[in-house]
Amino acid sequence: MDTTVLTELIGQYGYLGIALLIALENIFPPIPSEVVLTFTGFLTLTAGLNVLGAITAATIGAVLGAVILYAVGHFLSVERLEKILNGKIGQTLRFKAEDLNKATNFFQKNGVLALFLGRFVPVVRSLISVPAGMTHYKFTSFIILTTLGTLIWNTVLIIVGRMAGSAWPQIVAMIETYSLATVIVLALAFVGGGFYFFNRKKA
Repeated sequence: MDTTVLTELIGQYGYLGIALLIALENIFPPIPSEVVLTFTGFLTLTAGLNVLGAITAATIGAVLGAVILYAVGHFLSVERLEKILNGKIGQTLRFKAEDLNKATNFFQKNGVLALFLGRFVPVVRSLISVPAGMTHYKFTSFIILTTLGTLIWNTVLIIVGRMAGSAWPQIVAMIETYSLATVIVLALAFVGGGFYFFNRKKA
């Protein structure tokens, strides 16, 4: 996997580069966030990045991208969006009308939880903001749930990428295969490890 572009962008622009890449991943996903985040975690070992700063930058970028898609859903009709996704713009963005339908069904089936859980599901993660905008879902609640979901996603992947070191591509492969289940397991392992470390230090 060629990470030259990622290295140059993050190396030159630092936290701003991370935020920009994650924002673009939400709107125009040339590189999955799994790659950006785990690689960012690895760079905290080699490029002088701070873990907290990387997590904050990634979360700001994710929320910004989500807000843009929320606005798209808010101001465009379903028919117009499907026409756009089936045209050249959809091909460029690598989205199809079926992807929008998938995100919409996920939103309708899971309601409020969709905005939170959807952040852990490929494709849905990017498009779940659109049906939220289409239904004029309360914006403050949208921001809170989006921030919580992306914060967990970003924190787990950046820290796992840091822990994996040069083996970070294997973590990406696992997440791409199992996605939500993998993140849940990693999150539980992370929380469990944190409690263990805290109790051990306290003792």
